[in-house]
Amino acid sequence: MTNKNREEAKNYVLKMAKEHDVKFIRLWFTDILGMLKSFAITVEELEKALEEGMGFDGSSIEGFARIDESDMIALPDPDTFRLLPWRPREHRAVARMFCDIMRPEGDPFEGDPRYVLKKNLKRAADMGYTYYVGPELEYFYFKDSNGTELLDQGGYFDLTPLDIASDLRRETVLTLEEMGIDVEYSHHEVSPSQHEIDIRYTDALTMADNVMTYRLVVKQIALSHGVYATFMPKPVFGINGSGMHVHQSLFKGGRNAFFDANDEASLSTLAKQYIAGLLKHAPEITAINNQWINSYKRLVPGYEAPVYLSWARRNRSDLIRVPGYKPGQENATRIEFRSPDPACNPYLVFSAMLAAGLEGIEKGYETREPIEENVYEMSAEEREKRNIGTLPSSLSDAIHLMENSELVRKTLGDHVFNAFIQDKKVECDLNRVQITEYELKRYLPIL
Repeated sequence: MTNKNREEAKNYVLKMAKEHDVKFIRLWFTDILGMLKSFAITVEELEKALEEGMGFDGSSIEGFARIDESDMIALPDPDTFRLLPWRPREHRAVARMFCDIMRPEGDPFEGDPRYVLKKNLKRAADMGYTYYVGPELEYFYFKDSNGTELLDQGGYFDLTPLDIASDLRRETVLTLEEMGIDVEYSHHEVSPSQHEIDIRYTDALTMADNVMTYRLVVKQIALSHGVYATFMPKPVFGINGSGMHVHQSLFKGGRNAFFDANDEASLSTLAKQYIAGLLKHAPEITAINNQWINSYKRLVPGYEAPVYLSWARRNRSDLIRVPGYKPGQENATRIEFRSPDPACNPYLVFSAMLAAGLEGIEKGYETREPIEENVYEMSAEEREKRNIGTLPSSLSDAIHLMENSELVRKTLGDHVFNAFIQDKKVECDLNRVQITEYELKRYLPIL
């Protein structure tokens, strides 16, 4: 953003705050795990915050800073100013803005996930591309946060009469649209009490901010109705977990660089190179896409979650799917990457996918033939014969692959790369020594 544009945006924010009688502004940012952090300022501090940022102690934020270098500045992005619809509107309304985290000297803080994404988007821009994404985030509604008591027994696209979730989704969609987030679809998902609201595609930075807002809104609306919403990847054994399928494309100017009318699948050579980059580097970015121990309870065969490194035009068992092309809708040509889950850090996930795809473009990777058969029904011998690899099956394995990846280190930068790996190794160690309910039921009666 140029100084002139920022000045105009700043004046617009000050005007909107006055018109809507805003008293408090919440400044939002995320830690390296994608947990939303916030502190509030009063409207009297707004102009100063927009010009200079607001200081805070970064030493207590996961992956940010050591105690001896804890001073940080949260600089609000005026383009992200929105009123919070669930807060009172009259006399002391509340708004929010996402922040870029800066060092006191004025340099961007390399541990800020939003900065990591901006850095990778600049790489794409330098190549002439704008990166668009459209994620589909699935989630569950439960009676409360203490268990997994379902609210319904519905299935995919079901309309369940007198189902509280229909009203929850409706209110969530209306709230998102009040905050300037366009919604394409909302529907019941495959599993009981599982739902999905799809956000209309936009540029990756705006979308990462939107994902953070979306997750909060879903939870906030659920809480206001006395129920609990969770983006935990696999909360219930024996049914599908929750994914975050990410539709993505590169545009050059106003043209979709993934589209080629002369190709059988309507995919350009560049799109196929992008797919090849994603397939080649998918294992080493899995720890970012699926960052929790629980994530790998979802990534198992039989529950619609992708496990194998393959792509197809229509097949939903593959890691990458190419949605069908409709004549006259060239801009809708895209690829769908299906392994991430909704409990990820979207800033890092979009960065990792983009970096893998750009690597394929820059190095001219060749794409293997699409696998239109059901990969899950193939024998291990057939998959090996067709050179179909697999994603890592545990967080520990995923971290090992990430740790040895130059691509991921370059994508995240040393600070986030090292802090993320350190945090996840601690999580693996803590999990390793736990005694689970399964172990007690399985072994205690017989050993």
